[in-house]
Formats: sequence, C-alpha cells, structure tokens
Amino acid sequence: MDADWAGDPTTQKSTSGYCTFLGDTLISWTVKKQHTVARSSTESEYRALAALTADVILLRKLLTEFQITQSQPTDIYCDNTSAIALANNPVFHARTKHIEIDQRHEIVGVVTAISTGVAHFKVGDIVGVGTYINSCRTCEYCNSDKENICAKGATYIFNGIDIDGTITKGGYSSYIVVHQRYCFKIPDGYPPELAAPLLCAGITVYAPMIHHNMNQPGKSLGVIGLGGLGHMAVKYGKAFGLKVVVFSTSIYKMEEALEILGADEFVLSSDEQQMQAFSNSLDFIIDASSGPHPFEPYMSLLKTEGTLVLVGLPGEIRLSAATLVLGPKTISGSLVGGTKEIKEMLEFSAANKIYPKIELIPITYVNEALDRVVKKDVQYRFVIDIENSLK
Repeated sequence: MDADWAGDPTTQKSTSGYCTFLGDTLISWTVKKQHTVARSSTESEYRALAALTADVILLRKLLTEFQITQSQPTDIYCDNTSAIALANNPVFHARTKHIEIDQRHEIVGVVTAISTGVAHFKVGDIVGVGTYINSCRTCEYCNSDKENICAKGATYIFNGIDIDGTITKGGYSSYIVVHQRYCFKIPDGYPPELAAPLLCAGITVYAPMIHHNMNQPGKSLGVIGLGGLGHMAVKYGKAFGLKVVVFSTSIYKMEEALEILGADEFVLSSDEQQMQAFSNSLDFIIDASSGPHPFEPYMSLLKTEGTLVLVGLPGEIRLSAATLVLGPKTISGSLVGGTKEIKEMLEFSAANKIYPKIELIPITYVNEALDRVVKKDVQYRFVIDIENSLK
C-alpha cells in the first residue's frame, strides 16, 4: 500500500493506493482519492492503511464463506514508520478521533543554493528555520518585526499552505526553500544540533521574558514545569541575573533543577506549606506546564504588579477576577517570537553559552522516541540527525 500525500494541486487531497494478493495472484486493487485533506504524510498513509485493512478483513470473510481456511494472519506491507507506529498503538487509545502529529518545526541545516538578491547568506552557511516561513510583510505587525502575529496569519513551516499553493512539510522535507527574512544564521561555534530547539522552545520563553522586562538582575522568577520550555526558562533566567525558583509536582526533578540547571530554589507544588513559604515573593512567573493545574495558588506567589506568562497550554484557566484587579497582577500568554527577537535570542544564547539539553537520535529511532515522549522519558528534546541517518 502507499499514499500520495496532497497530490491533488487543487484540493490538496491525498490518493490511497493498494493491492491484495492471494498467494502470487493479484485479486484486488484500488486507487482512490481520500475524502478529506490529510494534514501530514503520516495521516494520509494511515488512512490508506486503514482502508486496506478493511479490504483484507472483507476478503478473509469471503474466503471463509468459500471454506478456504486461513491459519496465518495476513501480511500488510507499509513503508511509513509513523503510520506503523500508530497502527501498533502501544498506549491503546481505543477512542482516538484524530492523529497527533510531531510537527518537526525546528530545522537547522546548510545553505546549498541562494537566489539573486540574497544579501545575508552564502552557500555553506549553517542556518536555522523556525516555526513559520512567511507572512504578509505589509501589516503593522510584520512592519514591527512581529511576523509571528501577522494580521493575515503567518505561514507555518509544517502543514501550512505556501505561496505556491503547496503544503509545507517541515523537517520531513528533503530540502526547504525559505525567504531570507525567515532564515537565521547560527552563530559561529554554536553546535547545530543544539541550535534547533532554540527556534521553538528557546524563543518561546525568551520573547515574553524580554517583552515583560524580566531581564532585570536581582528580580525573582518562578518557573512552573521543568520540561523542554521550563528548562530553557531557568537557563535564561539565570543568564539575566534573576533568582529562579522551580515549581514541579515531580520531586525527582529537584536535583536536575538545583544541581544541573542552577536554579536557586525548588518547590514541590503539591506541598501547601512549601507553596505558602513563597507567598507574595515573585516578580515574574513563566508557566511552562501544559497539564491541567490551578492558577490561584500561583497568582498568590506574585508580588504586587507581578506578571504570570503562559507559554504552555494547560487548557481551561479558572481564576477570580479579584486576584487580578486587587493585586494588581497580570496574566498573559505568548507563542514564539518575531524575526528580530529570534536573531537576538540566538546571539544571546551563543554569547552566554546557553544550550538546550537534548538527545540526538537517528531517524530509525523515531518510533522508540515517540514511545519515550509518551512516557515522559526525555530530557528535554529529541533532535533527529537527518544528515547521518541518510548516509
């Protein structure tokens, strides 16, 4: 079986194709356009796999009616490892209604060609591409170097519709063509494999910290959640000269926070006494947790005119209006940053030797990596080594 992802240039719909053999004899084949647009090659392949499986079940029932016994399971051949992983379903999501796709929206590579008019790059440069590759370039936000909040919507590097009508494929592409405005030179000497996560996790915490003036030495910062985003918030906080307090529900993360990342304090957020000890003590909080959690206990930790910034997606926020009005306190949200901020973040990270903690893997390890992500067994980002994986 196979699928041609987004093969229709008009509708962007994919085409499924598969054939069935009884021994060496071809007994069934189908080539059919899928009913809806698939958001990734994995999704289109998985749909083709599901259609073939339904066809196989029907044929096996038909053979049974003809009294042809089947003592062995039917072999199905699929070359998409992500679709196979979904079919394997080790977590058993029995009621799954959609496919969650790893978007691969942080890319670092080497410039192989440039067009006329390119002024800032040359062939051989090590460059990075972040979460978006285009924007309108005319609205007030684009004119202020805030392309990530373009009034007409930025074109995302994965599953976005590009200027030529094709669907962007992120790091799953064999190459990518990007306007120089959305491409970033990786500072000399900065390891490329460590630079990739900066273009998502790094800028996601750096941008709001600059926007809310968190780069004031001597101020205090709380970081909720010690994961991919949280560990970068700790690193930037220390580089800005802040007193950093990590809040986590996992006591085993205390050593990592204090001994390795250099946080000043660690608080087990499920312990009310520990939480109360930090009441009215923090100037800022970066909330990097995407799990459901209460907000009132954390807002009580802020000083007067303190600010909490959401960079995770915890779902519903329940909060008394009096908490904000009588504080007065501020709660805000942020997602990545503009091109100017990204350039500044890369230079700041290189100058201060701020490196994300990663695990470099070959692409053949991707299924195991997905299993480990589900089990929260990664510190703190998997980075796929495409170059060496394809040798």
